Amino acid sequence: MTVKIDLPNNNSYDIFIEELKELYFDTKVVVVTNPTVSGFHLDYLKSKLDAKEFSIVTIPDGEEYKNMQTIDMILEHCFEHRLDRKSLLIAFGGGVIGDMTGFAASIYQRGINFVQIPTTLLSQVDASVGGKTGINNKFGKNLIGAFHQPQAVYIDPFMLKTLPKREFGAGVAEIVKMAVTFNKDFFEWLEQNDLNVEENVQIAIAKSVETKAYVVSQDEKEHGIRAALNYGHTFGHVVENETNYDTYLHGEAVGIGMMMANALAVKLGLMTSDEENRVKVLLEKYDIPTTYKIKDVEDFYEHFFLDKKSLDNKIKFILPIGIGDCKITDEVSKDDVIEILKGF
Repeated sequence: MTVKIDLPNNNSYDIFIEELKELYFDTKVVVVTNPTVSGFHLDYLKSKLDAKEFSIVTIPDGEEYKNMQTIDMILEHCFEHRLDRKSLLIAFGGGVIGDMTGFAASIYQRGINFVQIPTTLLSQVDASVGGKTGINNKFGKNLIGAFHQPQAVYIDPFMLKTLPKREFGAGVAEIVKMAVTFNKDFFEWLEQNDLNVEENVQIAIAKSVETKAYVVSQDEKEHGIRAALNYGHTFGHVVENETNYDTYLHGEAVGIGMMMANALAVKLGLMTSDEENRVKVLLEKYDIPTTYKIKDVEDFYEHFFLDKKSLDNKIKFILPIGIGDCKITDEVSKDDVIEILKGF
């Protein structure tokens, strides 16, 4: 199936959810990947790819390498292979690869095209769609970056066959995020169906991509409704930062963040304890962590102000309203937040 994402300024593109077809590019192409993905799938991609000239840059695997040094590595490869403004980068990997490839494309010669071929569930349902690119630094996650839309996204569910169980669960967390914030029927479907069944996961990918495309089409640069897709992320990014990005996968941190957001929503009367528990049960069905031990509550709270979503020294929280709706608010008192954090 094909999902179209409609954006102004000729930025619209298609998201293809199917077995990867032959790809032809009449230009120089650089494939950005890591050793894990290339070991499993690079030969498969090569069998599908036809380009004027193409080369591969292999970068280290892991969130801890999502930094400027790795971007320099990608850019140096592009300069060494004399890419021009008509050249193309292909992001072939998970969310980290997609974010860095997109960012490198956005700044190489002031911007060239790139294509997403996501290989993890998390990147297929979320990270590859919408044009958010960036890297981390010591102050937080994705604080350096750009909105740079891909030319196309090719989602091949075949890639998931080699995905470790933990990585699969991290992707499920992002699927649950979409359902809780935008689609009650989808959430109930998730409660009743096992995503370890191949046809079910394809349905879930399609529903998630359709949701993300709908939201991004309305709000490309995250000035309004798109911020709702950060449900779980305000808390989750602090968890990742506190643990130096090497304890939890991104989706796992988001799962923890959703539970913190839900606890706050229950306290504020936006969600019932029963609805909170339903989300918890669904996350734990896929071994997604739902608990976390905060060492210093005040320090955890201060980290919120380094988040991109904070504005004028106010913290923006995305809180569920029951299941299937949410609100974006910066009117939550520090006392309420601290009380919830103490519960963790």
